[in-house]
Amino acid sequence: MRTRPVARTLQYVAVVVYLVFLAFPLLWLLSSSLKSPREFASVTPSLLPKDIDFGNYSDALNEQGLVRGLMNSLQISIASTILVLIVSLPVAYALARFRSRLRPVTNGWILVSQVFPVILIVIPLFMILRPLQLTNTIPGVVIVYMVWSMPFALWMLQGYVAAVPRELEEAASVDGAGRLRTIVSIVMPLLRPGLIATAMFTFISAWNEFFFALVLLQDPELKTLPLVLARFVGAEGQVQFGPLAAASVLATVPSLVFFAFLQRRLTSGLLSGAVKG
Repeated sequence: MRTRPVARTLQYVAVVVYLVFLAFPLLWLLSSSLKSPREFASVTPSLLPKDIDFGNYSDALNEQGLVRGLMNSLQISIASTILVLIVSLPVAYALARFRSRLRPVTNGWILVSQVFPVILIVIPLFMILRPLQLTNTIPGVVIVYMVWSMPFALWMLQGYVAAVPRELEEAASVDGAGRLRTIVSIVMPLLRPGLIATAMFTFISAWNEFFFALVLLQDPELKTLPLVLARFVGAEGQVQFGPLAAASVLATVPSLVFFAFLQRRLTSGLLSGAVKG
């Protein structure tokens, strides 16, 4: 009987250690964004800033076009997420519900596509998009991000669709509901956790992506947030640590807000699904 309190205490200790492990980089980043250039030059770094300096934030906002890059990334990430959900849901439903000889081939291709390195496909993508005049455009980057995130989104949603009991759809069909009405009224509410998880993955993937945007976007007005952050490294490799830390903090806020907003919907979706079950 004494082993249970000890095991529970160890579990709490493990959770606390894990939270500290996750929070420490964010705390260090926030602390670095408030340090002066003199503290960065110090031989003995400190966790907390000795003299709080908000000049790093003004430098990041005024000199590097951070707000424009943030708005570009936000626009691209939201558009990619919406398109991935719209396209992936019916395809995942078809793969999970309809038996076909092409299903194993399709699932195999979904897995194999995740193995390809980015550098292997970026040049063919560029050659395809250039005749269509989609290079150096936000719609072109949105299409690339959508295609890149689609395989993993299909794999996730296919598992969620397969977990929905077929009896619910059969009962709706007996009541006279068509296939589209069944998907909208019966299947989609039960897929809310899967849709939210897919949206989180797609948004974060598009928000943090660097290489595709580096190759496809040349106009400074269209640069995404990761490309703007790369400007804080000088031509000679000298990094502006203070403004870079401040810009990174500002770049983290939208993704945290998006994740917190969808996390509440994810929890409510899981609870509602448990009640319905």
